[in-house]
Amino acid sequence: MGDTVEFAKMNGLGNKILVIDMRGRKDRVTPEAAIVLNAHPDTAFDQIMAIHDPKADGTDAWIDILNCDGTKAQACGNGTRCVVQALSAETGRKAFTFQTVAGILNAQEHEDGTISVDMGKPVFEWDRIPLSEEFYDTSRIELQIGPIDAPILHSPSVMSMGNPHAIFWVNRDVMSFDLERFGPLLENHPMFPERANITLAQVTSPTSLTTRTWERGAGLTLACGSAACAAAVSAARTGRTGRTVDIKVASATPPGMLSIAWRESDDHVVMTGPAEWEWSGTVDPSTGAWMRSDATASEQARAL
Repeated sequence: MGDTVEFAKMNGLGNKILVIDMRGRKDRVTPEAAIVLNAHPDTAFDQIMAIHDPKADGTDAWIDILNCDGTKAQACGNGTRCVVQALSAETGRKAFTFQTVAGILNAQEHEDGTISVDMGKPVFEWDRIPLSEEFYDTSRIELQIGPIDAPILHSPSVMSMGNPHAIFWVNRDVMSFDLERFGPLLENHPMFPERANITLAQVTSPTSLTTRTWERGAGLTLACGSAACAAAVSAARTGRTGRTVDIKVASATPPGMLSIAWRESDDHVVMTGPAEWEWSGTVDPSTGAWMRSDATASEQARAL
């Protein structure tokens, strides 16, 4: 095994996260390493959160985010909570400021162990989401799947939370839809030149939603924080709920809850939820070769 760094296998509501410590280094986690890591059942993940030295004054770290197919991601709210928990355990600090390609994120760990992440302002302009066609009102666009006279899904709300999202409103259990079949078609629809995260959302009360997400570059995931934010904002924007909602992530095991507040004062979206450490190890960021910190010699050999 070559030059290695420490990493932690974590999750945010079941959203599988690898937090990799790249501080003090100039290289990056390669797409090839990401694909190798995802191919092993022990290290399969939805996103890698690679922590790098800060690039901007006033920030604590630059976070490089990779999907399980090796592509880059702009935002990952559940992964950001995992980074906060990891750094808080290391430093004893509770508040952090991160920089990603999507912008600056402020985050804080609370006394009860939950973590709030300021995901910034939502973007509604069609060319900034982006969409391939102009829509004046992106709270409902013309897009459907299924028969023209009886579509299975239609008229999504679209927006960006640093990454593109399409929220399809449904009137029955989100788990009853074959999202594994529809997700790839919609993610790669010509309407979305940079692809999109596809979420099914059911309004269950004026202050609650249930969601399920097909995640761009990751597929059917147990949870997606930025999608939960997009669903909450879209629900408020279309008058389905108020600006503060609890979101039940139906596909999480067991189903988990996120609290989302779209603040009126500055239009920022704040997501609050848990993060969980599972185990730690070391990894070669170039090749993806890894081993658990507590592994036996035979287990190490299998991992490599």
